[in-house]
Amino acid sequence: MKNKLITRRNMLLGSAATFVALEISMNSNPVFASNWPSKPITVVIMYGAGGGTDTITRVLVDDMAKSTGWNIKAINKPGAVGGVATKYVASQKDDGYTILGAANYNKFVRVMGHMPANEKPWENWVFMQAANSLASWSVRADSPFKTFEDVVKAAKAKPGSVSISTSGTGGLWHELALLVSDAAGIKLKFVPYKGGKKATLAGLQGETDIAGGGVHEHVNLIRSGKLRNLQQTGREDLNVDGINLKSIGNIIPSTKPFLPFGGCYNLIMHRSTPPEVIKLVTNAYKKAVSSEKFMSIAKKKFFDIDVKFGEAADKRAAQLETMTVHTFNKYADQIGKKVKSHKELGLPKPENFEKWWPPKGYKPIKI
Repeated sequence: MKNKLITRRNMLLGSAATFVALEISMNSNPVFASNWPSKPITVVIMYGAGGGTDTITRVLVDDMAKSTGWNIKAINKPGAVGGVATKYVASQKDDGYTILGAANYNKFVRVMGHMPANEKPWENWVFMQAANSLASWSVRADSPFKTFEDVVKAAKAKPGSVSISTSGTGGLWHELALLVSDAAGIKLKFVPYKGGKKATLAGLQGETDIAGGGVHEHVNLIRSGKLRNLQQTGREDLNVDGINLKSIGNIIPSTKPFLPFGGCYNLIMHRSTPPEVIKLVTNAYKKAVSSEKFMSIAKKKFFDIDVKFGEAADKRAAQLETMTVHTFNKYADQIGKKVKSHKELGLPKPENFEKWWPPKGYKPIKI
């Protein structure tokens, strides 16, 4: 099927009135900008209700609506590690009325084959980053695993016998669990769920031995004593009301250079959206990520505020995708399906990324 997003982008790129040397001018039509939006805006969240992506996206959307007076509604379309929501947004008009509420720059969809390999994110999408999260492994209060070392001992004694929930095969918490288990030299049984909230509940209800997810998804259950944290992927140990959450770096020192492991939260738009609209949404997003409400939630949930736009965001999108390609090809047997290679996606190996960026022909959007 011919991709509508690429077709629209190529048409716009051919218009000298809109683009100059492939760079988008953010001030080309103030009259159009003053009339937008003339109808409700829909933000399509790629994961289920109650998880980290859903929670953060809804907070930001609410702040954007309040600061601008726009009518913005958020809906959830989970599935295929973001592929369902991505395909839906890609099929909509590139007029700014349908925006993707995403995590991790949507880095999984090309790797997993849910979107065409030639749809390069730094060519087809505009990214806005708000914050990063940290991965967490937690167990029920009555679990026989008191420490991370207990899990390692059991898993080495009987590989694949210890189960851990994830937010979906090939999703973020699956990827990070693979990285941690690899560093520990163990093999786990990965059980996929639709979203971080369901993965957390699975561990809480005893469906899996370990609840995989994010610190932000576990922290209230840790505070209440219902879950006990075994490790988190921040650079240092965290103190939660007197409860120590150990950094994996202080358990497995070899992981320290790669920390923090975690997710990041984004809004994503068609790159061929009228530049005036991109500017309006970007400005509203900037206000939202600096709002008192968002800052308060970020502190409460142990998020790392890390705002990125323009080329910095494009570069991060490509870098994360490069790392995921590497991990998923190394552990292809755990993913359960064929994943794309670096060559198929036009990406370098992780160790060559800095030399490769920016890729040939890349032009950043001016914001």
